[in-house]
This record gives sequence, C-alpha cells and structure tokens, in this order.
Amino acid sequence: MAAEMAFAPELLDEMSVNTGQTLREMSEEQPVLLVFLRHFGCIFCREALSDIAEKKKEIEELGAKVVFVHMTDNEVAGRYFSRFGLEGALHISDPECRYYQAFGLVKGNLTQLFGLQSWIRGFSAGVLSGHGIGPQLGDGFQMPGVFVIQDGAVKSSFIHKLASDRPDYVELARCCSVE
Repeated sequence: MAAEMAFAPELLDEMSVNTGQTLREMSEEQPVLLVFLRHFGCIFCREALSDIAEKKKEIEELGAKVVFVHMTDNEVAGRYFSRFGLEGALHISDPECRYYQAFGLVKGNLTQLFGLQSWIRGFSAGVLSGHGIGPQLGDGFQMPGVFVIQDGAVKSSFIHKLASDRPDYVELARCCSVE
C-alpha cells in the first residue's frame, strides 16, 4: 500500500545522491527503493545491508534502483557499503536526519529499540548471523524505513515498528516492477 507523501514534493529535488543526481531525476528514470538505515553500528543496519546485498540483483531485475539514506559522511558510508559487498552503492548523507523526519520516520522509544523482541532478534542477527555491533555513527534512536518512489511519488513503503523489523525488499520493489 502506498504511503501518503508526508513531505513537500520539492524535497525530492533537494535530495542529491552521491553521484550528483537528484532523487526526483532518478525516480523519473526508474523506481527507487529508498532505504533509510539506522546507524552503521546497529546490528539491524548491518543485517539490512547484508540482506540487500544478497537481494540486490533480484531488486534490480524488477527495474528498481537501490538508494540508501544514512547519518554519516559519504566516505565512512562508502567503507561500510564496501564491507557488505555494496561497492558503488548510491546513497544520500543526512547527518541531521532531516530527510528521515520528512518521510515520517520517528525516534524510537525504549520498547521499539530495546524491547524483548528486539533483544531476541538482535541475538539472532548479531551473534548467530555474525553481524555484530559497532560504534554508533549517527542517532541511535532514529528508526529506519523503506520507500519505493516512482515518478516523484511514494508507491509503497515499510515503516519499522521495531528496530528489529526485517522488510521484504524484493516484495517492496515488486510494486513498480517492469516485468
């Protein structure tokens, strides 16, 4: 189900990807899977990067382009993307979390971030799957989310209720499939 745009459409003209292209320009060429990450030290951020690296080819075969939004500078982000096999990833730096807020992504409460369900999933993702934890690089309370944007409009979205939620990125991209 498509989310209502909680921001002024002009924001897409302001959001510039590390290649210099705006998000609006990209969305007019093909659907964009816009992935707002938690901080890079977060187990669930690392899990998301691993999941997307594993599914990136399938997402792109559906006609979508993956763009990440993160809370650090582009150089640091590039190192993390490379670590997860996402060299050359398209991304937008948002250290002040302005774009997160514009897309309706909130600061998490204690239950969303540290509740029992997140602890259980954190053990699974961090220890059993080997994603571990690292230094907090950004706002540790910022919640993530995923949006599919096509022709300057949000066509589908996944808003995390818990930091540990695990979206189906392929299914999200399928909404605008060119298959």
